[in-house]
Amino acid sequence: MAEANPQQNDMPELDEFVIATVRKIMPYGAFCTLDEYNGREAFLHVSEVASRWVKNIHEFLKDGQKVVARVHRLTPEKNQVDLSLRRVSESDKKLKMEGFKREKRATKLFELCAKKMKVEVASAWKTVGAELLKNHDDMYLALEDISFNGEKAFKGAEISAEWRKVLGEVAQLNIHLPEVNITGTLMITSHAPDAIDHIRKALLAAKSTEKGGTEITLHYLGAPRYRLSVKAGEYKSAEKALEAATAEVQRLMKGIGAVEFVREAA
Repeated sequence: MAEANPQQNDMPELDEFVIATVRKIMPYGAFCTLDEYNGREAFLHVSEVASRWVKNIHEFLKDGQKVVARVHRLTPEKNQVDLSLRRVSESDKKLKMEGFKREKRATKLFELCAKKMKVEVASAWKTVGAELLKNHDDMYLALEDISFNGEKAFKGAEISAEWRKVLGEVAQLNIHLPEVNITGTLMITSHAPDAIDHIRKALLAAKSTEKGGTEITLHYLGAPRYRLSVKAGEYKSAEKALEAATAEVQRLMKGIGAVEFVREAA
């Protein structure tokens, strides 16, 4: 079982999205524990379970279920945290759960580093972990920075060469550049007598728009269809690369033929 990160706060903030585990369900609501806050208890009133009237709370919740909730009320003097599910959108839920899983993985990787260094996990968090978190919002971002930028990630941090070596090895082995792929079909039609030459030139030009960090591949599917795939480290870069490639094809085929790009569903 992963040891709790001592850098973790004890109380969530108002309107924060949290991961909660349902522990006890009552007709008027559910008692939950907060996974990211050392099991702190929180309450989810039945009126905050769904946007519509809840006749039977058991239709929405079950014991042991993990949910993404929003902290909609804090009463510090009573040590009380009230949660809401109906105030959480699907996109909020997805982003929070992805971030939670990511940080959970980072915690395990950091603990692996501590094991390799033969240092108690709690001690590692208080020393090396604290140093890394001075310049990074969370441990995953710290390890990601180490994986991609090496020594630059340790700038200003008082971390020994031995720890840096172990952190670098573990980060590079387990954390890789994210990859975004956009794929679709280019349909290029032309009635020009030398259409094949023009199309070939347009496709080569599309490939030439490829820049560092992006990869463009083209495959012939059968006239007039060509598969165009763009690979990049982030969605924004992939979109820009796609736009540049298709624009180049359209530029070279202008007045000669027609060009259409149909994106495949993600």
